[in-house]
Amino acid sequence: MEIIYVIIGALGGGALSYFLWDKALHAKKKKIVEESETQGDVIKKDKILQAREKFFQLKSEHEKYINEKNEKANIIENKLRQKELAWTQRRDDLQRKVKEFEVTRKQSEAIRDNLNIQLNMVQQKENELEKMHRDQVSKLETISGLSADEAKSQLMESLKGEAKSEAMVSINEIVEDAKLTANKEAKKIVIKTIQRVATETALENVVTIFHIENDEIKGRIIGREGRNIRALEAATGVEIIVDDTPEAIVLSGFDPVRREIARLALHQLVADGRIHPARIEEVVSKVKNQIEEEIIDTGKRTTIDLGIHGLHPELVRLIGKMKYRSSYGQNLLQHSREVANLSAIMAAELGLNVKIAKRAGLLHDIGKVPDDEPELPHAILGMKLAEKYKENPEVCNAIGAHHDEIEMQSLIAPVVQVCDAISGARPGARREVVESYIKRLKALEDLVLSYPGVIKTYAIQAGRELRVIVGSDKVSDKETEQLSFDIAKRIQDEMTYPGQIKITVIRETRAINYAK
Repeated sequence: MEIIYVIIGALGGGALSYFLWDKALHAKKKKIVEESETQGDVIKKDKILQAREKFFQLKSEHEKYINEKNEKANIIENKLRQKELAWTQRRDDLQRKVKEFEVTRKQSEAIRDNLNIQLNMVQQKENELEKMHRDQVSKLETISGLSADEAKSQLMESLKGEAKSEAMVSINEIVEDAKLTANKEAKKIVIKTIQRVATETALENVVTIFHIENDEIKGRIIGREGRNIRALEAATGVEIIVDDTPEAIVLSGFDPVRREIARLALHQLVADGRIHPARIEEVVSKVKNQIEEEIIDTGKRTTIDLGIHGLHPELVRLIGKMKYRSSYGQNLLQHSREVANLSAIMAAELGLNVKIAKRAGLLHDIGKVPDDEPELPHAILGMKLAEKYKENPEVCNAIGAHHDEIEMQSLIAPVVQVCDAISGARPGARREVVESYIKRLKALEDLVLSYPGVIKTYAIQAGRELRVIVGSDKVSDKETEQLSFDIAKRIQDEMTYPGQIKITVIRETRAINYAK
């Protein structure tokens, strides 16, 4: 019995355990189902969202595609509409022209018929006149007893004799009148030409005043122990005088190009504020390039002002260089412009080619500003330059003959010669003193440049001092003293000058490297 109870108990415990296990399994299954349903809902929502986004994307792309197609269709439609309007307009124009042509054709036919009628009438009149003429000629021949050809010959002989006698009388009268009035008329032409050209009196300066805002800048320009002003003088070849003159610095030098370079360089340095030897050399180099560009620009402006076209670019550059050259104190560019205008006016008075005369007048002194200076008269050198750059032969001859170096071959040559004399001879045009002064300074510089080892030389202080810059690799310190002595001795022996000349030989050693 006890065994039965034990068995029943055991079975009862197993059933309970099974019941509990089944319940737990059912709960777990339910949980798994719920989680699956939850994940399914999530996945379903994600897929729905993705599908919706894809739908909207496709819809957007489709709408964009449709819009583009519509735009292209609108553009094509507008083009077609414009073409249709254009063709319609052309059709209307053609129809209008056809109508006009038809009217014109009818008018032309009417005019032609009228002309044919008039031509027939004229032909009839001509036939009647010809018949009347023949009748008159036959009557005259019968009355005079001469044929028409014989009468014509006798008449021509008598008229020829009378014409010869009258022509001789007129020629004699013209020659006598020309002898009396030629000199008077020539003077009148020259005076009119001079009166029609008004120019300023030429003045030549050897100093330039550079104005500054305050005197504190003077100290910066001089630099520590004068190194800035020495570097500026060495780079430009101009003496820079810094004295007690308020708010002004004097630039002294006989070469106007050097003075202009120094003035522009000082202006840039003062405006920039950085003033030291390296910066000075950099600015002076840039200013020299600017001056070269200004020379070309001046040449172009001059040719445009005078209405001269087709000049070779090198001739235009030489014309610009004349701005910085003087002849006996007269600015060479101003003189050449004046001669060009005078030549044009005089050529017009004489009935010659005005353009060629003006061209020859502008180029007549081109031989004074060559890049190199061969031993040739400036007229011959100018003629060779003009021939080199394919100028008109009359222009070349006028340039070469304006100082009688060659024979004149056209009427333009004496016109240019006379106008050159007029421009140079008017009161205040030239100053012999300035020209000889410049030649003396140029001779001083050329004398020093003939020594070996000399790189640059500048005559400053109106020729009372020579600054000589030598190469450090060619001349030693001891040789600089000997060079200074030799130059002074040669100047004493070969040149005539007032007072004394100080010769300063400068030898500078530089070490340059680049940090990269």
